[in-house]
Amino acid sequence: MKKLLDRNLKAYLLYALVVFLASVPAYFLIIDFIWRTELHEHNEIVALRAKEHFQRLSGDTAALSASIDAWNRIQPEAGIVPVSAMDEDSVYTVYRYSSLSGHEELDRFHGLISYFTAGGQAYKMTVETNIEESYETIAAITAVTALFFLLLLGGFLLLNKKLSKRLWAPFHETVGKLEAYDLKSQSQIPLPQTDIIEFESLHAGIRKLIAGNIAAYREQKEFTENASHELQTPLAIVQSKLDLFLQTEGLTEEQSGIIEAANHSLSRVSRINRNLVLLAKIENGQFASEETVEITAIVKELTGDMEDFLTEKNIRLELDAPGTCLVTGNAALVEILLTNLLMNAIRHSPDGGEMRAVIKKGSVSIANSGASPLPEDKLFKRFSSAAAHTTGTGLGLAIVRQICQLYGWQVSYGFRDGMHQFTVWFTGGKEE
Repeated sequence: MKKLLDRNLKAYLLYALVVFLASVPAYFLIIDFIWRTELHEHNEIVALRAKEHFQRLSGDTAALSASIDAWNRIQPEAGIVPVSAMDEDSVYTVYRYSSLSGHEELDRFHGLISYFTAGGQAYKMTVETNIEESYETIAAITAVTALFFLLLLGGFLLLNKKLSKRLWAPFHETVGKLEAYDLKSQSQIPLPQTDIIEFESLHAGIRKLIAGNIAAYREQKEFTENASHELQTPLAIVQSKLDLFLQTEGLTEEQSGIIEAANHSLSRVSRINRNLVLLAKIENGQFASEETVEITAIVKELTGDMEDFLTEKNIRLELDAPGTCLVTGNAALVEILLTNLLMNAIRHSPDGGEMRAVIKKGSVSIANSGASPLPEDKLFKRFSSAAAHTTGTGLGLAIVRQICQLYGWQVSYGFRDGMHQFTVWFTGGKEE
């Protein structure tokens, strides 16, 4: 992942680099054009002055010839030669070795060919100027431009680092406060003050969102506090009335069966209500107290309490606890988690089946015999039965998963060697 400002800076630097690279040929073309234009004007001035000088000597043939000879000796590559007819002036650029410069490489010359008459004779005059120095000028300008580009690049990086640190300070502070915020505190986050419109809009949205969450949290918490009492009381009254009705003399066997069925369904509804309230309390974080809990001791106590269920279905239980397993959490929730896993194993074990509880340093596994694997995509969903027929509420494994999520534990299911196995890793790492 990349920072937002780094993305912008990368685009700016790439754009600046493209502009810099495009400027090099632009510098060359523009400077070379200006250089050749100036040299052309220079050559025209030199040619004009020379023509005026030679034309003043038209009456003195010897002096004119001497001046032309001197011109040709001074400029051996360009000179004045007699021609039969006048022509239009022209310019040229040529690369050749200069006899005067002593360079081993080719030099570039810009020349002007002009015509004039003196003493009744037409002459062609060539004026040349070495323009090789334009390359050095372009190279120097390019080097200076590159230097300033590097200075600009370094300035961008330093300014980006300093400005982004100061500019984004309110944002990072807001993120930190959001990460540390606990809805159970039921208070607004003290967001930093800033004069940046975007950040203030963000803070306004956060305040509105938190206010709505606090209101929803309070309503849900009030529901979890009142639901148990409001629902359990009429359920208890109905169950009490059914018990009294069951004790009435003169009931037929059919009537007693109907009452027993209603009483059984009512008990199941009561358990469902308690489990739903428990799930809501876990989600709301209403089990704040934590302590060190020893898993082996709780499992031994629970299996002792469940001895009647094991005997009724003739289930053989094997407990493998070579060492201690200490976890940090709410003792009541840990006991509920283990109770649900054990009762789930008993409920879905066939008569005469086998159960095995393995407790290690960082995990606990509850296994029971079975015929075929269970649908893993439905196991931990609410009101999803693990078997085709069951007397449970369909919330036991959902509560197990909710407790594990609360403390960052992991729970998984597997089917090996004819055994259903549910494992909870308290340390977050899986063991084989």
